Amino acid sequence: MRRPTTGDRAARTTRVEPALRAGAVGRAEPRDRGEPPATPTEERADPPGRPRPRRPGAAVAAALVTTARRTVTTALLLALLPVAAAVLIAVTVLGAPVSLAARGPWRPTRMTGFLLVYLLVDLAGLLAATVLFLRGPFAGPTARDRRAADAFALLARLLAVLRGAAQRLFDLDVEMTPALPPPAERPTDVPLLILVRHAGLGDSFLLLQILLTEAGLLPHTVLKGVLRADPCLDVLLGRVPHCFLPPASGTAEDAIAALAAGLRPRDGLVIFPEGGNFTPRRHHRAVARLRRLGQYRRAARAAGLHYVLPPRDAGTFAALTAAPTADVLFVAHAGLDVIASPRAAWSFLPFRRPVRVHWWRIPAAEIPAGDAARSEWLLGQWERMDRWTAEQAIPATPHV
Repeated sequence: MRRPTTGDRAARTTRVEPALRAGAVGRAEPRDRGEPPATPTEERADPPGRPRPRRPGAAVAAALVTTARRTVTTALLLALLPVAAAVLIAVTVLGAPVSLAARGPWRPTRMTGFLLVYLLVDLAGLLAATVLFLRGPFAGPTARDRRAADAFALLARLLAVLRGAAQRLFDLDVEMTPALPPPAERPTDVPLLILVRHAGLGDSFLLLQILLTEAGLLPHTVLKGVLRADPCLDVLLGRVPHCFLPPASGTAEDAIAALAAGLRPRDGLVIFPEGGNFTPRRHHRAVARLRRLGQYRRAARAAGLHYVLPPRDAGTFAALTAAPTADVLFVAHAGLDVIASPRAAWSFLPFRRPVRVHWWRIPAAEIPAGDAARSEWLLGQWERMDRWTAEQAIPATPHV
């Protein structure tokens, strides 16, 4: 066999270095010795505000798709409003005799009422976003910063209205441990990577509301593309740093790295490393996948998680590499997880106990280096999250 020459090594270096400079920071999960290469576990994403090379006409096609989508979803919103109002009147009138006689919780009225409030808030947000867009500058970095600040402020107000409606209609109460420090005592010199458990209806909305209005952070969020069906979210999140999954182009690792690299103090990159809401079926699939890849030790630890899914490494690794000075904030919650389906919502709303949120912060200096060490560390943090969730769980909490 021919020994590699200096020219061969230089050629390989020439081919590898541009990929590293281009932001290819995603990493596969560490493997046990002798196992086959792991396949990517993160979906793809396309961060706004960071243009990528596009084929000729791709930008025009994307704009047309966005316009068509928003036209359809806005028309659907306008059509649903009178329907929701009519249903609210009907279920209230027809259900009143039974609810009054049995002193029931008026579930149909509460749930339909919240739906109507949600639709009205969505419409109000669209109108406000349009006014802000027409009133502000149209081009340049100043225009982007102004639109982002306006979008964050408007999003905070809209989410606060929805939380207030949930408090009145569903008796939503949130208990946080430890309590958030006063603003004067909060570190403001470093950004945050916020890794959150994903379980239950509305957990991402509640988290964003807490980050914006109580923690004073500007969340840069990774969200599922299905949320584009909400026209207000589609418009507002399009004006702030975010990723919708699946993407128009690129990989999740590149997109998350781009978002993380742009973090400033008071910014927080929100990631749900589990990739979806916890269900027993998803848990079994995740463990089976690790076994198929030959990652038996990791699969055994994942099987020991009863209330959370094993975290996926690639997106978190990309963020840690792109934002090496960022502290990491882990967020667990319990109470929303029982609302895993419409049937569960009917059974457990209004809430009978507070929604509990627990967080802990790890400074950047204490985060291990290297993919293998970080993978062990991340799974260890998720085991801690699972133990806390188990302490808060009730028999109806989904688990394995």
